[in-house]
Amino acid sequence: MKNNKICVLIPVYNCENKIKDVLLSVLSYTTDILVVNDGSTDNTLSVIKEFENIEIISYPKNKGKGYALRKGFKKASELSYTSVITMDGDGQHSALDLQKFFDLANKYPNVAIVGSRIFDHPNMPSGSIFANKFSNFWFTWMTAKKLPDTQSGFRYYPIYRMKNMRPITNRYEAEFELIVRLAWRGIPVNSLPISVHYDLKEERISHFRPKKDFARISLLNTCLCFIAIFYGYPATLFNHLKEKINK
Repeated sequence: MKNNKICVLIPVYNCENKIKDVLLSVLSYTTDILVVNDGSTDNTLSVIKEFENIEIISYPKNKGKGYALRKGFKKASELSYTSVITMDGDGQHSALDLQKFFDLANKYPNVAIVGSRIFDHPNMPSGSIFANKFSNFWFTWMTAKKLPDTQSGFRYYPIYRMKNMRPITNRYEAEFELIVRLAWRGIPVNSLPISVHYDLKEERISHFRPKKDFARISLLNTCLCFIAIFYGYPATLFNHLKEKINK
């Protein structure tokens, strides 16, 4: 991995009962781990601090996943990582899939990779299925490209190609924003099948606030649609022509 130095970036918020197992499983594959504690009010930070040699960013007030990713990307670049793999700290993502990400990232280091979940999981919330279909439609409309899962947080980002690209939005909608902007910049966005674990409803950790978060996502989509017309489509056409010329 000398030419493609990868760290695993894990944003966390109030995951004290899950984060230890997540970190232990990730450590089976890599020691290059960066955790962003997004203002947890439980014992999450204390649990993380039990692990030596894990880079930690922590701040007292919860600011959202987009903000955590922005801080994580910046820190990863400062630590000379060229790429990051993001995964959730609530145990939903399996570290077993990390090897697939590493293998694909080493083969295609210049592309972004988004994990694609299986949507017939018995414990998958119905809201997640609807939100994904909704986002998939708008992603295709804005970029003329298709992805089976635009909502998955298990991803590989080639941050060395993203330069100063950081999420503008601060919460869940930031992940959708990023893949749209990656596509507009001409950075391919591919998918990779992943496994997923959902706890029973009464045991599930979720910080998604349906009304507020869906309103923000809708507002973001409205803004991105206007930007797509004046910037996204011309940029996509330019990148397509550029690829043809280079061939």
